[in-house]
Amino acid sequence: MVSESETARIAADGALLVGDLVVPRGARGMVAFAHGSGSSRHSPRNRAVAEVLQRAGLGTLLFDLLTVEEERVDAITAEHRFDIPLLGRRLVAAVDWLGGHPATAALPVGLFGASTGAAAALVAAAERPDRVRAVVSRGGRPDLAGGALSRVRAPVLLVVGGDDREVLRLNKQAAAMLAAPHAVHVVPGATHLFEEPGTLDQAAEAARDWFLDMTTAPAAGRRR
Repeated sequence: MVSESETARIAADGALLVGDLVVPRGARGMVAFAHGSGSSRHSPRNRAVAEVLQRAGLGTLLFDLLTVEEERVDAITAEHRFDIPLLGRRLVAAVDWLGGHPATAALPVGLFGASTGAAAALVAAAERPDRVRAVVSRGGRPDLAGGALSRVRAPVLLVVGGDDREVLRLNKQAAAMLAAPHAVHVVPGATHLFEEPGTLDQAAEAARDWFLDMTTAPAAGRRR
């Protein structure tokens, strides 16, 4: 499949965030990625998921939630990686950027979050209910989204490893706070990073199907 790619530069909170935008020809939708704590747009797991989405005709935006200087500070203090309001604002800026880009403005937008990025994705979905059409969390901490959970309108898929027991418990608690359509998808035998053979593939395929559904669902969302 032929794709167009470019470097994205997104202004947010007085910072300039850098990302990688890939838009397949005839794209059916866009998915913006929010990486987890201590990670970046170069996350090999998120890039593996992005490739699965691209092959299905979905565009992807992987971008750094923090600037280079913020990452340096965070590597020492860890003060930014759990700042969910900050990360949420950065992701909202990315959603708005996609809405203003000629190649993506007309496409439905989904958000994919890993670890703390899942909470940021849910916060952004709550802030942009008319733009965000689906959310997927992989090994995420949706519980950190707090009060934003009840305000999310987009359908939410929580993908968790079956052997990631504490995170699975937290995901089930967060799911109970969601008013939007949602599902908890457990990948048997997977731990937090989905390092076991085949487990990341299963997570990516579940995400792909969830996002493809948003391309045919009405704005309010529908689920099988």
